[in-house]
Amino acid sequence: MSQIDELQTRITAALERIEHGVTARADARAEAEAARAEAEAARTEAETSGGAALDSLRQELEDERLVSAQMEERIKVLHARLEEKEAALAALHEGQGAQDAPDGEDGRDAALARLDADLQALRAANEQLRQSNAALREAHAAGVTDEGAINAAMQAELDALRAARAADRDEVAAVLAEIDSAVAGATDQTEDA
Repeated sequence: MSQIDELQTRITAALERIEHGVTARADARAEAEAARAEAEAARTEAETSGGAALDSLRQELEDERLVSAQMEERIKVLHARLEEKEAALAALHEGQGAQDAPDGEDGRDAALARLDADLQALRAANEQLRQSNAALREAHAAGVTDEGAINAAMQAELDALRAARAADRDEVAAVLAEIDSAVAGATDQTEDA
């Protein structure tokens, strides 16, 4: 019987070792599944956050393209206004050459000189605006958001608008000077008659 007891003890010990092995294997399998699930969750989160960052960059690029398109449109408007001012200045110069020099010629000359100076400033401001927009387009093409280029473009646009406003003001002054000289000439002719 002692052999039966000894065999029974050995079998019990073997069964316990087998049970521990099965438990350890089940635990290892559960840990592997948990690690796999964590890795999958991390990969999904990385894809989601990467996609969100990509969407954010795409939105920023679209915003910058919109700003660039708006600036280009403003350049076209300013350029058209510049051409109108130059045509008005040329017409004033032609009208001045066709008339005799009345007493108000100094006022007209000063108004025309101011208008000419403001038109030159407008040309320079528009050129600066074109250069700033070109720098913005290059930054967009490179995928870089350059705050300095955006600030320079906005400053150039403000300078162009100020120059356009000054040119408008001086054009009005030149027209008023021309009207004053025409009225003075008409008054002189009525008094002579």
